[in-house]
Amino acid sequence: MSTLIKQPLNDERWRREQFPIVRDHVFLAHAGVTALPQVARKALADYADYAAHTGQEDDEIWRRIAGARKRAADLIGAQAQEMALLGPTALGLNLVANGWPWESGDEVIYYADDYPANVYPWLALKERGVTPVPLRTERLGEVTWAAVERTLSPATRMVALASCHYLTGFRIDVDEMGRKLHERDILFCLDGIQTLGAFPTSVEHVDFLSADSHKWMLGPVGAGLFYVREAHHERLKPTLLGAWNVVSPEFIAQDHIAYYAGARRYEPGTLNIPGILAMDASLELLQDVGIDAVADRILALRAALLEALRERGFACPPCMREAGEKRQSGIISVTHPTLNMPELFKRLTASHIRASLRCSRDGTPYLRFSPHFYNTPEELNRTVAGIDTL
Repeated sequence: MSTLIKQPLNDERWRREQFPIVRDHVFLAHAGVTALPQVARKALADYADYAAHTGQEDDEIWRRIAGARKRAADLIGAQAQEMALLGPTALGLNLVANGWPWESGDEVIYYADDYPANVYPWLALKERGVTPVPLRTERLGEVTWAAVERTLSPATRMVALASCHYLTGFRIDVDEMGRKLHERDILFCLDGIQTLGAFPTSVEHVDFLSADSHKWMLGPVGAGLFYVREAHHERLKPTLLGAWNVVSPEFIAQDHIAYYAGARRYEPGTLNIPGILAMDASLELLQDVGIDAVADRILALRAALLEALRERGFACPPCMREAGEKRQSGIISVTHPTLNMPELFKRLTASHIRASLRCSRDGTPYLRFSPHFYNTPEELNRTVAGIDTL
């Protein structure tokens, strides 16, 4: 295990320096919008200072952007030329939906109970003669190969799923799913926002992936990554065009459109440089800790908190009650037979304990906790104690 991962437990001074949020809050809402670590805050401040005294872009800035592109690629096992530095997640998913050369009658499988960003781009394809086919699962969030296989047809061209369900916390087997889809010559598009930064997520069997950095990657909102397998660069047409992705010598518009090589072709204009540099700083922190170590730590915290909540009568979604470790994530959503979840959420927030409040399609409210590697058992104890006093 990395020595860094031990520091939040053994060196409270280091933890408070690196994660200022812990000075005043127990922050357990990383599946929503993360608080920024010190390295990301410093990257934003340093860039602002550099931009004020030197300018917003120069060779040094573009060198750093190239480094961020490489680090983002390393995170998912891709090549740098396959990475576009774009956020939010919905942007990349829409680029896939709108840029693929669909044929009338094609089908795309999606999960209707997924986060809206990974639903609407596929529903909108009806206007182009594509049939969006909703995946039917036995239980909310339980997205398995068996469920996908039942839904496939000869017309299926793509399956678009999330690596982890935003409410239940059920993690799919990305490698199995992608491998079996590719055996059938079906494309696989992945919304990776709920696992990147928390669990190893490989694109070995993935065609497209999109994820903003503002959750488990500990980055700012609006900075993210968009992966397109190199073999698809000529088929996935860029649908947003500008001076950055279309070859324009001396910034002079040409009479024909030719794209720059690599995934830069999906970046139409000025990049979110401060956001990308802050995202890169957070990814470097996670890289130093080690994603495997981060995942182990998150799962240990999950187990401890869920056990304490169950002892108090809380229950997680049915699909997670017997889910093995490989399907678990950092998301712990719970409800209670007698306690009012919205009221409990308000009271925890007032006590500086940050969680999330989410609701399923049937109207069931869930209190969602999502700890990261730097959270401590003491913070979980404080959370449970806060619940006990309410």
